[in-house]
Amino acid sequence: MKLKPLLFILPSFLAALFVIAYPIFDLLWTSLHDVGSYGNIKDFIFSENYLYVFEDEQFFAVFLRTVLWTISVVFGTIALSLPLAIILSDEFYGRTLARIIIMLPWSVSLVMTAIMWRWALNSDYGMVNHTLSQLGILNIEETTIGWLARASTAFPVEIMIGILVSVPFTVSIFLGGLSSIPQDIYEAAELEGSTKFRQFLKITLPLLKHFISMSIVLNVIYVFNSFPIIWIITEGGPANSTDILPTYLYKLGFRYGEIGPAAALSLLMFTALLCFTLVYGLLVFKKEEA
Repeated sequence: MKLKPLLFILPSFLAALFVIAYPIFDLLWTSLHDVGSYGNIKDFIFSENYLYVFEDEQFFAVFLRTVLWTISVVFGTIALSLPLAIILSDEFYGRTLARIIIMLPWSVSLVMTAIMWRWALNSDYGMVNHTLSQLGILNIEETTIGWLARASTAFPVEIMIGILVSVPFTVSIFLGGLSSIPQDIYEAAELEGSTKFRQFLKITLPLLKHFISMSIVLNVIYVFNSFPIIWIITEGGPANSTDILPTYLYKLGFRYGEIGPAAALSLLMFTALLCFTLVYGLLVFKKEEA
């Protein structure tokens, strides 16, 4: 075995290992100790920080809400992005402009997007209520809709926003996949009398399966850890009813000063995502081998 190539990549490998491994080790060390309000490490308490997280009555509700948030945003994004990518991959007048419009939200800061939506959903002067009034659906002189005042409306609205901001990235993945499919296959299918829908089922979907799998994994990691949308729009309110794990973690560590349990929760979130990525990767790999 030649060691020279390994020596060339060793510095980069060690740097990457340090950047990734050190924070994880620090989190593990912190999660096993009692930590003061100023971050000073005190006594070794083993699993008490983890028990604190699991015994918190909010934890399981927040966890289930995070799962619902992740599944809804990821699959909503894919369901919306795939037809958009197929449309944008066809030749038509103004296609370049249409692609630019679809990709524009990607160039805007997620924080700024969340701030704009918070203004738009304001019950008193928000654009959404005003637009509904202009359309004759709502009379804002008599009543207004407090979109962010109730969990029944706030959380679905945040899911919708999460889908909208995830579409540009996912569309770009699918466009890359569609551009790799030879057009000769579609031409041959048309000569055989295959309909567009049958071509989609038998050609497009099978050949895009790797790109769909990649978009699922990347979006799950991105959405599961998403913080700005929920925090800026509702800060997990009203009454913690829209909290997901990242906002709950922030409150635990920086509002309540529970740094040890916050470190434990961070490690649990990292482990959950790692397990998902490995299990999903193994399932996809086994399907390819079968």
